[in-house]
Amino acid sequence: MQTLISLNSLASIIDGNHSDPRCVLGPHRIHVDGRDAIAVRGYFPGSEQAWLLDSSNAAVRPMRKIHPSGVYEGLMPPHDSDAPSYRIRLANQKGNTIEMTDPYSVPLWLSDFDRYLFGAGQHWKIYDKLGAHVRNHDGQTGVNFAVWAPNAQSVQVVGDFNHWDGRSHAMQKQIPSGIWELFVPNIGDGQKYKYRVRTGNGEVIDKTDPYGVAAELPPRTASVVCSLNKYQWSDDHWMLRRKAENQLAKPMNVYEVHLGSWKKCHGGVHGWMNYREIAHQLVQYCQEMGFTHIELMPVSEHPFTGSWGYQTVGYFAATSRYGTPEDFMYFVDHCHRHNIGVIVDWVPAHFPKDGHGLRRFDGSALYEHEDPRQGEHPDWGTMIFNFGRNEVRNFLISNALFWLDKYHIDGLRVDAVASMLYLDYSRKQGEWIPNQFGGRENMDAIHLLREFNVQAHSHYPGVLTIAEESTAWPGVSRPTETGGLGFSVKWNMGWMNDTLRYMRHDPIHRRFHHNELTFSLIYAFTENFALPLSHDEVVHGKGALIAQMSG
Repeated sequence: MQTLISLNSLASIIDGNHSDPRCVLGPHRIHVDGRDAIAVRGYFPGSEQAWLLDSSNAAVRPMRKIHPSGVYEGLMPPHDSDAPSYRIRLANQKGNTIEMTDPYSVPLWLSDFDRYLFGAGQHWKIYDKLGAHVRNHDGQTGVNFAVWAPNAQSVQVVGDFNHWDGRSHAMQKQIPSGIWELFVPNIGDGQKYKYRVRTGNGEVIDKTDPYGVAAELPPRTASVVCSLNKYQWSDDHWMLRRKAENQLAKPMNVYEVHLGSWKKCHGGVHGWMNYREIAHQLVQYCQEMGFTHIELMPVSEHPFTGSWGYQTVGYFAATSRYGTPEDFMYFVDHCHRHNIGVIVDWVPAHFPKDGHGLRRFDGSALYEHEDPRQGEHPDWGTMIFNFGRNEVRNFLISNALFWLDKYHIDGLRVDAVASMLYLDYSRKQGEWIPNQFGGRENMDAIHLLREFNVQAHSHYPGVLTIAEESTAWPGVSRPTETGGLGFSVKWNMGWMNDTLRYMRHDPIHRRFHHNELTFSLIYAFTENFALPLSHDEVVHGKGALIAQMSG
């Protein structure tokens, strides 16, 4: 029997450079020697023998090695179904055998509608499809991997399960969406993995999953397969009450916390406490001090442990420094059971340049702008999201909804809103590109923020969206239908700066500066203001708040 695979296709499979591996691997109807048959092909590097098994294991058919690198082909009788049922048995040099479902016989999971909504920027639960998801196909448990990388030549999924050799797990590209997908059988939660991306110029890079929900403990950078549907929540009463009540009509006293530095323990990794340990001590402290909410500085995964977490790589992953996703769910649940709300800092304005992250994910400026006048932040040395690209906008908005959905978060404080709204933010003349009307307003960012607020409030009534916006942009906390951005609350940065300036005066001179205390009343009712004293006021040598007071 001669194979019908072309030499070029065979070479591309072996080199890991095929964007359509299903046209070669898996089951294919053929006509050979005057009869119809199904040819099953697979690429199994390191295997010495391979067999085809029917659904009942009654018929065992040997597969012929058609290339010494480990490409096999076997024939089966024709089948009425478009998806014939079979399994593959492999034997290595030591004679050890395994049986598995053929990854290329499993239908692609994402539907045409999923891909359409994602391309339109309106798939608000795309996190349930992209990324790594444990699922069952015809009794076979495995993990479905899916990633958006439209400009890649090829993508492989690599991990512990294939010894970080992706040759046998080349992903299938779906055109025109640019989504790559593959079901890998016989694996589940806890598997570490990355995507091995071959860029348009042939460079091969390993990338963390943008939609990964768990990650290795930094400085390691792999994503980790993790199911988020196992935790049993016990905050139903809180969630129902939150939905029914007007949050802006209630007093709110928020305690801002960086979990890694709030309190240390002697037995934990690097002295960190687990989410569960922190929950009990932090809730007790907040109750004693009269706080109604905890605001967490970013808990999404970030590479630099010495930072506050505002340069995010794993937007969907709760940082593993303090435990597992279930541990963080327990943290939120415990807060709710004791009538403490949880607000999380969310950073859609920019992302870091780390090689395993979003920057030039498929070799092109995918999540960012190509032009540094639009795509790089001059102050922070980070990349700015391309808010005008549908898939990027979908990534960000679905990420915000993800935290409200999976972790029952009560509010999102959006960081650095001013840097998003203005194209010339912290830029000199000639260092920025005007919008289509010749102005400096970032129309794409405005659209993103409005859409984010509309979706957050419509899907999860009762949640708070809080803007850290330091300029006089009008209508930040006004409804989108009246031209506002739609936030629940805006930080009153003017009040904060005026108040701290007043307190720094020598008490004997304060009587000459009472206007600094009263000036904010001029605009106090133009927005729904929150009065902040934040972490930004106690860093870079400023000292503690009490140390900033004269006297």
